[in-house]
Order: sequence, then C-alpha cells, then structure tokens
Amino acid sequence: MRSCNGKLFLIASFLCMLMTLRISWHTSSTSDNLPVKLHSVYERLLRAEQRGEILSQELLKVLGQLQNRSIAASNLTISNSSAILENKVLRRLLPSQPNAYIYLPHLKDFEDSLKPIVHLGQRRTGVSLVLGVPTVHRQKQSYLVNTLQSLLYDLSPAERKDIVIVVFVAETNATFVNAVVQNVQTNLPDAVSSGVIEVISPSPHYYPDLNNLKETFGDPKERVRWRTKQNLDYSFLMLYAQPKGTYYVQLEDDIVAKQGFFGSMKKHIEQVLSEEWLFLEFSQLGFIGKLFRTSDLPLIVEFFLMFHKDKPIDWLLDHILWVKVCNPEKDSKHCNNEKAQLKRTYKPSLFQHVGLHSSLPGKIQNLKDKDFGNQVLFKSHTNPPAQLKSSLEKYQTHTLERAYNGEDFFWGLTPKRGDYVLITFTTPQTLKGYFFRSGNIETNGDRFYNTTVEVLPNNNSVKEKVARGDLACCKPSSDGFVQIGSFKNGVAEGEVDGALGEIAAMRLLVHSDSDVWVLLSEIFIKV
Repeated sequence: MRSCNGKLFLIASFLCMLMTLRISWHTSSTSDNLPVKLHSVYERLLRAEQRGEILSQELLKVLGQLQNRSIAASNLTISNSSAILENKVLRRLLPSQPNAYIYLPHLKDFEDSLKPIVHLGQRRTGVSLVLGVPTVHRQKQSYLVNTLQSLLYDLSPAERKDIVIVVFVAETNATFVNAVVQNVQTNLPDAVSSGVIEVISPSPHYYPDLNNLKETFGDPKERVRWRTKQNLDYSFLMLYAQPKGTYYVQLEDDIVAKQGFFGSMKKHIEQVLSEEWLFLEFSQLGFIGKLFRTSDLPLIVEFFLMFHKDKPIDWLLDHILWVKVCNPEKDSKHCNNEKAQLKRTYKPSLFQHVGLHSSLPGKIQNLKDKDFGNQVLFKSHTNPPAQLKSSLEKYQTHTLERAYNGEDFFWGLTPKRGDYVLITFTTPQTLKGYFFRSGNIETNGDRFYNTTVEVLPNNNSVKEKVARGDLACCKPSSDGFVQIGSFKNGVAEGEVDGALGEIAAMRLLVHSDSDVWVLLSEIFIKV
C-alpha cells in the first residue's frame, strides 16, 4: 500500500508540473527569445501527458480495487490522508464523462444500456490513432469492406500495431448486425485476429423513441430522425474509442483513404503538437476525417448529447467552436478567424467520399472533396529486361508490359484456374527477392487469390534437387517451375534462396477460379 501511495504521489506531482509548465508556456509565448530547448521539452511533456491519459485507465482499475476492498477481509487500513490523496488523483485522472442519463433518461431503465456489444477484435489499447467507422443498413450498396480495405491498404507492420479501426454497427437488428460481422470476418480475417479491426454494436436499449421528434429547419420527419440517430451513433462510438488511444479520427463507411495517410497524419500532428486546437481536419466534407485528442472527447460528446435532437452533428461541432472563441460583440469575420485557430485544415485531403447512395433512404449524394487530388494507383520499379506473357485478357490499355515498366497498372479480366503471368528474363538472373501487389487504393478487391509465385531455375541439376526434396526453400510445380511463395491479402513478397542459382523465368500461377478481375499495381524483381 505504501508503494502504491508513493506512486500516486509521484503521478500527482508530475501532472501538477505539466499543468504549471503549460501555464508558463502560454504566459511567455509572446517572447521572441524563448529558448529552443524549452520548446522541445514542452513538446515532449505534451506527448507524455497524452500517453498518460491511456496509462491512467490501468491505474484507475487498481484504485477501484483498492477502494472496493473489504477492510475486514484484507486486514489493511488506509489512512485518511492517503484516501484524500487517492481521491484527488482520481479526480485529476478521470475524464469528465458526459451525463448521458440526463439527456437520454430512458437509459436508466436498463443496466447495460450504454454497454457496447463487442463482436470481433482483441480490445486493443495504447495506440496512436483510433479510427471510428460507423455503418448502418443501406437500401442500395454497402461500401464498408472497400472502405476498410482502403484504410489497411499500405499500412506497414509498425503502423498496423499503432492503430485500431472500430467498426460500429449502428443498428439493433441482430440479423443485420451478424451479417456485417460475418462479412468483415470473412473478408479481413487477419486484420480481425491481429486486433487492427474491432466490430461493436450498441445495446438494444440504447436508442430512445425516435418517432416523435420535432421537425426543424424545414427537414421532414424522416431526415430529422436520421440526423438525430447519427448524433447518437457518433457519440456512442466516440465514448467507446476514448480510452483506446491518443487521437480519434471520425470517418464514414463509404470513403477511400489516400495512400500513406497514416504517416501524413502523424507527421502533421507532430508539427502542431504544441499549439492550441480542438480538431484537425483531414477532409473538408461534413464530419469525415476530423481528428480529436481523445482526452477532449467526453466534453465534445456531452455537447452532442445535449443538443442531439436539435441540429446535425457537423453543425453542432461548429457551434462548439463558436461557444469557445466567438465574441457576440464582434462581427462574423472575427468569429471565423478565431474558429480557424481551433480547427486546422490539412491539404491535400486524406479521405474522399465515394458513396453515391446515402444511409438516408432515397438520398443521392455526389459529394467530392476537391482538395483530395488524384490517387497513386501504381508504384514503379526498375526491373530486369524480360519478355512478358499472360493468359489473362487485359482491360483497355492496362497492359502487363506497361505495369512491368512502371508506366501503369495491369488490369486483367476474371482469372480462371491455370491462368498465369509469365516473366522470361532476357538473360538468366540471380534474384534477391520479389514483391507483387495486387489491387490498388481504389480497386483493392481486384486481387490475386490462391495464386503462387514460381521460378524456373536455369540449371537442370537444381530442378532435380527440388524434385527430390533436397531444397527446403521450395517445392516442385509444373513445367520445371519451382514454387517459392504465394499471395496473401493481395501481396506476394519474399526472398529467393541463393541455392536456386540463376533464374530463367518467373511465373504467377492461378490455382482456382476467381469471382473478380485482377489488378497488378506493383511489380518489383530484386536483383
């Protein structure tokens, strides 16, 4: 107990130091001669404070156990001074939770009304970015899997460990919820099992009666119901995501991400870390791409819940800015300038809206972010000279030759069992490795499935060794080829064992019929 109290004292002292330093910073920020070292220390302390928000969740669990422990059973005593200190630390560390029961009084009738149902995931915490993706039933087309594939498309292994994507199925219909869960599990099993993706849904008692809402701003009853529910959806998702990471990004289920978005966001955050802002804007459309500090989410959610029946959520977010910085005695120009300091817009936009059919029945929305720009649809490399051949029929001008030469991507019609891509080197090559990426950021579903990577050794004695099983690196295929790898999640990469010697050709061989076309966006033969 003494050890625990000592740690609590140190934490409390550290938090006081952070607050003092932040005050002194803002007091002296007008000085042009502020030492660079102090600025650096301030940024580092800010990072530590943000990480501390996550670590505090674990501390709260320990404190809860201490407070609830029976004195008689444990024969431990806690002095009055220790209890006071713990209460002070609790008040400092506990984020102020929104008073949901005040704004949604029906929640009092059901004990688990605010408890999420976690269908998939590993309950990951401690990440830098939490991406929130709400999804609902659409009468037309669902874009969810394409959205998730776009977000995962080029994340590095390190980035995959520092992010969690929370899919919130904002429906209480069990049949629909289970269908979404199954769809995500089937299409993205690795992302689910590794903890990158979580799928949750609300308690069946979360939503109030939405049938008797007041019609405002000329909106029909159905639209008022839709926007009110959306406010509740975003609020629920934000509260679930709040303890999971340092920053929260609000997305939608019908967007596409720009390649390299994760690195771009983290770099921009570093640049504005020591400045005052409420959110960073990585898309100018509605609520898409808005990034918040998770420590600010309770306050934001409380505001949303307070006015959830009154206005759309993007309007409410703008009203928070107005309340914080606008002076009623000054004009709108001054107000807009002040609000611009609390919302920082990043260009070019990192997220683009692609859905045509809105989740509001009957609504068509051709919304496009003009600052998104063009996507990088292929990546070029210098490959060794070769003759190229494929049994796949090309689509338009997207030829295998242009993809191999780094001028375009290759796009072929639906692969069947036995289809192939053949690369015959002009002269035999000693290969170090290979990298093939199928699909791209916009057409990520057009991948190679059940397809192997094979090489043709130039030396017949090597082929014989493989046939006898003398080389552990690989196994024999047909026509003298040797199987050295396969596609997984649309990508095939690996090293080529030096024991294979010089390679005369390389082949991608399809082993089963596909339901979709195939697109090769990156070919890299390492020599």
